Amino acid sequence: MSLHTKAPAPSAASVADLGTENISTRDIDRRKMAHDASHYLMIPEAVATPRTAEEVAALLRRSRELRIPATFRSGGTSLSGQSQSDSLLINTRQHFRGIEVLDGGARVRVQPGATVRAVNSRLAAHGRKLGPDPASEIACTIGGVVANNSSGMACGTEFNTYRTIDSMVLVLASGSLIDTAAPDAETKLRTLEPELFEGLLRLRGGIVANPRSVATIERLFSMKNTMGYGLNAFLDYESPVDILSHLMVGSEGTLGFVAEATFRTVPALPKVATGLMFFDSLDRAATALPELVASGLATIELMDSTSLRVAAADPTAPPELRGLDIVSHAALLVEHQGRTAEELAEKREGSRALFESLALAVPFAMTDKAKDRAAMWHLRKGLYTTVAGARPSGTNALLEDIVVPVPALAPTCAELARLFTEHRYQDSVIFGHAKDGNIHFMLNERFDDPVELARYQAFTEDMVDLVLGNGGSLKAEHGTGRIMAPFVRRQYGDELYEVMCQLKALVDPANLLNPGVIINDDPASYIADLKVAPTVEEEVDRCVECGYCEPVCPSKDLTTTPRQRIVLRREIAAAEARGDAALAKELRKDYEYDGVQTCAADGMCVTACPVLINTGDLVRRLRKENANAAADTGWKTAAEHWSTVTVAGGKALSLANAMPALLPKAATAVARAVAGAENVPAYETVLPAGGSKRMPREDPHALAVYFPACIGTMFGPAGGGEGVSAAFLELCGRANIGVRIPAGIGDLCCGTPWKSKGFAKGYAAMTERVLANLWNATGGGALPVICDAASCTEGLDTMKRLAGESPDYPGLQFIDSVDFVRDEVLPKLTVTRKLPSMALHPTCSSTQLGANDALQAIARATAEEVFVPPSWGCCAFAGDRGLLHPELTASATDTQAAEVNEREFAAYASVNRTCEIGMSKATGHTYRHVLEYLAEATR
Repeated sequence: MSLHTKAPAPSAASVADLGTENISTRDIDRRKMAHDASHYLMIPEAVATPRTAEEVAALLRRSRELRIPATFRSGGTSLSGQSQSDSLLINTRQHFRGIEVLDGGARVRVQPGATVRAVNSRLAAHGRKLGPDPASEIACTIGGVVANNSSGMACGTEFNTYRTIDSMVLVLASGSLIDTAAPDAETKLRTLEPELFEGLLRLRGGIVANPRSVATIERLFSMKNTMGYGLNAFLDYESPVDILSHLMVGSEGTLGFVAEATFRTVPALPKVATGLMFFDSLDRAATALPELVASGLATIELMDSTSLRVAAADPTAPPELRGLDIVSHAALLVEHQGRTAEELAEKREGSRALFESLALAVPFAMTDKAKDRAAMWHLRKGLYTTVAGARPSGTNALLEDIVVPVPALAPTCAELARLFTEHRYQDSVIFGHAKDGNIHFMLNERFDDPVELARYQAFTEDMVDLVLGNGGSLKAEHGTGRIMAPFVRRQYGDELYEVMCQLKALVDPANLLNPGVIINDDPASYIADLKVAPTVEEEVDRCVECGYCEPVCPSKDLTTTPRQRIVLRREIAAAEARGDAALAKELRKDYEYDGVQTCAADGMCVTACPVLINTGDLVRRLRKENANAAADTGWKTAAEHWSTVTVAGGKALSLANAMPALLPKAATAVARAVAGAENVPAYETVLPAGGSKRMPREDPHALAVYFPACIGTMFGPAGGGEGVSAAFLELCGRANIGVRIPAGIGDLCCGTPWKSKGFAKGYAAMTERVLANLWNATGGGALPVICDAASCTEGLDTMKRLAGESPDYPGLQFIDSVDFVRDEVLPKLTVTRKLPSMALHPTCSSTQLGANDALQAIARATAEEVFVPPSWGCCAFAGDRGLLHPELTASATDTQAAEVNEREFAAYASVNRTCEIGMSKATGHTYRHVLEYLAEATR
């Protein structure tokens, strides 16, 4: 083992010597950050969360002095183990999310914690997007995109990170900070890092002078290739600054930290047509590839016969697939993209003759209908969901990627399938980016079984021989990481591997940055520190720890994310299994606040989760299991007298509203200190006076049953308005649409207060009362039920579902008021005075209900300009959660409130009273229900 590939020398110092500012050594913090999307697990000694590039530089200088290894971690979606550390883990996501659009969208300057989706949402207004288009764009961050040289489904090698990076601000292992766009960047690098400056030129000279090295580099980088360092930088650039900045791309945090990256963007092509081609065999599909690629298709995605069998089991699969007798078939999902409908039509016409000439197993057609296109992509992307979600408990889902020259794709896939059979891997699907020769495959593996581990080793050796024998690369997109580090020498040969070792020694002579990643001479290192997934509980066991849920979680910057809530349950179970009672107790204690109390239970996680886990369900169950018996009984009594409770609550708010603010604030502060913050809400000056008691209403010509939410009784209207209930009835009256409010409405509630707190007795009592009442009021489900608060609409629907899909009330249908008004009322109205502008806050519930399109349609009918903050997310007010834990809502709304307050709007709107209160507090502007504004605009 060469000196520069050895593990760092042991240090007498400890992470405690780094100081305590922005550094945590709590067990719960170390363990929640240890888990990423890979199948490796290393527990860091400490987690640092720096705020600026200068802080990172200081941290690296100090860790270098103390010989403490450091690893950077951002989105945690990497699959190859490159964000793992058993020493110092540096969290670069939380405070590095800046996005600045430049040159009218032609370039964009981004910090490493921003997700690809967030960047593209900013660029969309300019008709541009990032070149790299990874499938994990919802959660993967720019830090990982640069560190892994991300590409994706359409960008190929032409528009990947390496090709579209313009400049960067980087922090080297020494703490030197270089802005490669600065006019003096070359001079600064030579002055601060003279050995590195000269060493880069020396390495380049050696490569350029060696025809064999040049040929190997050109061959490997003509394909997607994230194996080893990006040595093509030595051929593509002459300046040490340019060489270094492009070597940083794909270096996986082993050469330094990219604190800021500026990209050249590419046009966004909004007009799209998609189709599925079914072939009798994989060979026929591969044979068609050269002509298909030449036809200008933006995307060509491959699915093998096993993939098709898995996909055909989905009841939503296209009928042509469900009717196919799959033997050795393969499919290609193809897509044309264009700037305009005319350009798209031209592309489709240009490829029509080619498509008609292909020998297909099923007639082929392309469609530009969004719903049909989404169904096709669901088929392709759902492969991961289906296989990973159905894997046996206790196993890990491994998603791997390789690349070979396109002519070698068919034989490589065939041999790979044979290896699956030989090594007893069942339902291992092959899919991927066929036009690039880049395929992914999935394995379910159990790493706590020595026999299974030996099988995995044997398979890996055979797979390596197969890919390299066909002239390919062992990593196309996912990075070398730990999983392929021992095979870098085999892919590149001794000469180029030695260049990589010398490069690492030049930049990081002490081997302190992410040691063991990319450069590792230990042949067995890829089977060290493997993650074991203990069986814990249903909500936990399906999780693949991908992290897709994290960006949408409102508590992500305060305590924990859905992924972290789940992995901490695994950590507790693992500690108990090995007899570490002290650790389990410590984790449970901290989990109560970090995992349970500060979960908004808003369910936004399920909207992003590929295996459809709602971590809110887990938290609600834990609250139910830990519910205080007396409190449960008390809330059951409240359910039985709900009208009295809501009216009394409203009167109490009216009384508090009439007092000097300090009195109710002081009173609740004392009560919270005595009874606990989880039990007594804090009084906030933003809270309104109480509302009006709900009253029944009869209409013999009713077209719907109206269910005004009880939060309108608890919390009165904002800003001198009349409230959503009055607005909804006014709008229906103006459109000549009759609605009925059921008898006994004052005692009815959607049940969310009980469900979210885990009070089962009260929830059961309220469920039976509400469903029975509404069944009668709707004439046995003949009329829809309309609710005027999105969270309550969702609560009613959930109530029906949790009641066993309501076998006694099968016809009940719940619709949110914005959907009803958009479809039934708005077409019959005339807008007489439109607002100039409106800031709009969609809610977690309107998102899950699919009501955001209706919300935006009403907003656009009401205002000339509608602004939704780019970083929009759940406000985490979550009923009374924002009053029990105001810090949760403050954290969740911090960024979006700043975006709203960059300018003034004529109106501020949402679709839920408590969310309106939360956003009012966050922004200092009064939010009202969007229907109140519509009522005023149509008078």
